Amino acid sequence: MKKKYSCLSCNAQIRIGDTIILAVKGPQGERGLLLLSPEIGDYAKTTHPDFKMKKGQSYKIYCPACHATLNDPEKENLVKIGMEDDGVQYDFYFSNIVGEEVTYRINEHKVETFGFHKERYKKYFDLPEEYKKYL
Repeated sequence: MKKKYSCLSCNAQIRIGDTIILAVKGPQGERGLLLLSPEIGDYAKTTHPDFKMKKGQSYKIYCPACHATLNDPEKENLVKIGMEDDGVQYDFYFSNIVGEEVTYRINEHKVETFGFHKERYKKYFDLPEEYKKYL
């Protein structure tokens, strides 16, 4: 079964074929579409040649269907979308900074981390030992 990715605001499916489609706005107001691989650990991105995303720069990420902001307001520089893999629902996070390789896949029982920069945002997902017994 293919992984499904969705907007948490409108529940629209944002994966078409082998691509996750997102709307993007840059710091100077420039806009474009961003195509990402749905495979965890593949950080390749595609944009229109006229829409240049700069390494190290953060971007606002939006749902292409309802235009809701997907940047998590509580977790700086992380984008949050929904993911379903083999019937299991996850919160799926990735960085909005071009060049950062980080992914978190979280459900009620487990936090999975991926990518070279995964330690940068670990503080958002660390659970104190005293609470782990309730999982």
